[in-house]
Amino acid sequence: MFANELGERHGINVAVEPRFKEVGFGAWEGLSHDEVKIDRTDECQAFLKDPANHRPHAAEPLDNFIQRVSLAYEEAIECDRGNHFLIVALADVMRAIIAKTVHASPSGLYRIKISNGGITRIRHTKTGGVLELLNGRLSD
Repeated sequence: MFANELGERHGINVAVEPRFKEVGFGAWEGLSHDEVKIDRTDECQAFLKDPANHRPHAAEPLDNFIQRVSLAYEEAIECDRGNHFLIVALADVMRAIIAKTVHASPSGLYRIKISNGGITRIRHTKTGGVLELLNGRLSD
């Protein structure tokens, strides 16, 4: 796992938080983006227009996913208050954390572009989180 390799390389303790697992996509699990776009065009379009109310069959409800990730994130902030910490996660987990930070609704979740390997930085102050960087690179 990338996080473990990164932790070993830099002498950083790594903890796995199961609530940071990717959102469940039900009937779409294991399908590529192209398979969904081509083979399930109508479902895909409905999902992209309103991902909160047009979930794939048997998918995890978006509100439940955001709540799960948000609770884990809030606990991490409390545990490490005043310290830096790194979360290595897939795109939807990062979208949920960003949406919580900027108070975006679940319907806007998939309007946040997350680049592969991109870095997101959120700084917490007494008044809440501030999104400082989205899709940055190591040199940022």
